[in-house]
Amino acid sequence: MKSISPWSVLMRAHQASMRFDSTVQEWGGAVLGFLLRCFVAWQFLKAGWIKLSDWGITLDLFREEYQVPLLNPELAAYVGTAGELLFPVLLILGLFSRPAALGLFAVNAMAVISYPALWGFECPAAINDHLYWGIILLVLAVFGVGKFSLDAVLSRRRA
Repeated sequence: MKSISPWSVLMRAHQASMRFDSTVQEWGGAVLGFLLRCFVAWQFLKAGWIKLSDWGITLDLFREEYQVPLLNPELAAYVGTAGELLFPVLLILGLFSRPAALGLFAVNAMAVISYPALWGFECPAAINDHLYWGIILLVLAVFGVGKFSLDAVLSRRRA
């Protein structure tokens, strides 16, 4: 009968751990990427739909409340709302994912810059939400959205 050395037990355990890590990284990362992009996209889709639901109030907010630099209020309202509706759809589908994540990051950054009330102590939760969304969007832009995306499907078909 062959004796089992502590070293061989350690090596087998390590190999099993590495296989588990690889599986978690491959599939867990894909699932997590999908969930993160759906979560953050939903936040912006809701905001875009709210703006569309009463366009008059939206224009008033851009004229009176928001201080968007470089753009006149009407153009800022159209561009911001379009970004809040287009980029999330692309992000959920996983199509042009990195540009969509960067586009939403720009929309998010502009919202933070343009609405000074976010920086006040009156609504610290709102600024935290924007910071979390920004971090998620940067992670998606840098690391990609994973295999559950149209980008991944199109890349596999091209190869």
